Amino acid sequence: MRRLLVIVAVPALSAAVAIPALAATKSVKVGDNYFVRSSGVPTVTVKKNDTVRWNFIGDRPHNVAVKSGPVKFKSSNKTSGTYSKKVTRTGTYTIYCTIHGQRDQSMKLRVTS
Repeated sequence: MRRLLVIVAVPALSAAVAIPALAATKSVKVGDNYFVRSSGVPTVTVKKNDTVRWNFIGDRPHNVAVKSGPVKFKSSNKTSGTYSKKVTRTGTYTIYCTIHGQRDQSMKLRVTS
């Protein structure tokens, strides 16, 4: 009986440990006055529990802030480096740079999960 319990329990525990490993990381470029690309409001699609990593490049400071979405978050102002956020709630996040304000279309991004 113990042997049967071990045979059943080991694969079940292995599967539970492997599930978090399926989460991915999606990179988003933050350039001078744009997210991802220099025109339009891009949409980045991720799955629940994926991580979005914003890579800051350029000379001027920018940040990442949620205007609307299931969870609010905000990065500090950066000119280089990264900011990462794990998406733990599904939905659509409207993200913008608070330095530019919500009306500046060049610094808007949608993240859907």
